[in-house]
Amino acid sequence: MWGAIVFALLAALCNAVSVLTRHVASTADPDHPTGLREVGYLLRNPQWLAGWGAQIGAFVFQAVALQLGQVSVVQPLLVTELVMALVLRRVFVHQAVARAAWAGAAAAVAGLAVFIVAAEPRGGHAGPTGGHWTAAIAICGAVVAALVLGARGGSPARQAALYGLAGGITWALEATFIKAATDDLARAGLAGLFGHWPVYAVAAGGAAGVVIEQAALQCGPLRVSQPLLTITDPIVSIALSVWLFGEHFVLNPAVLAAAAAGFLVMCGGVVLLSLTAPATVEEDVDVGGDPAAVRDEH
Repeated sequence: MWGAIVFALLAALCNAVSVLTRHVASTADPDHPTGLREVGYLLRNPQWLAGWGAQIGAFVFQAVALQLGQVSVVQPLLVTELVMALVLRRVFVHQAVARAAWAGAAAAVAGLAVFIVAAEPRGGHAGPTGGHWTAAIAICGAVVAALVLGARGGSPARQAALYGLAGGITWALEATFIKAATDDLARAGLAGLFGHWPVYAVAAGGAAGVVIEQAALQCGPLRVSQPLLTITDPIVSIALSVWLFGEHFVLNPAVLAAAAAGFLVMCGGVVLLSLTAPATVEEDVDVGGDPAAVRDEH
């Protein structure tokens, strides 16, 4: 489990670095170019390219983590991306961060630690049946399609919520594809990897996840989409890990209750962090101030 934990945390760190550097690079030019000029500017920007390098690193680290350990361990650990991003924004961007945001970060980390230690996710196998795969893909695909269709109308907050839920489900299913593909690679090498369907599902699922997540971030408030994206992923991932890979937890009611409480604390911390963190990389929020007023404008 420790190898999976280390690589999952490295993936979360790379995700945080990628988001931060790409966002800073995208907003650094005072001329604010658009279209092809913007593409040319970004392709010449070392910071933007470094951000995409970090994104590739995040994918590789996540794949290694999923190959070494359980989905129900790796995916919840990726929540720490939000905490790491907050630290990076304070240390490197020198943003003031509200005390409530730090409290949310601490709650998220503490709750996550309690969940992993108490639940002790274990077991699992590398060969889900075809029927299980078919059911999982069909159910997740149908729910995502319904959410995306439902997000076509209504208020920006409603659209952000539905796209956020759809994105979280998509990334959870993508994690199972990555785990299956890395198992193929470990078992049969490149020939086995490209000779089976999971690697192609990784490409398709990743593309769908990027499109849906971008829609969630663009159509409505970040305070709505970000927590739903972040929380839905581990919840669905845990369900899929049990269904597809046979992962299981300690069968003790008291221990499971403690694990569930830890998970709920983690979710609450994510929500608090999302509501109180600085709205953008450029904006500064006075420590102890009320960033909600600023965020309501977005």
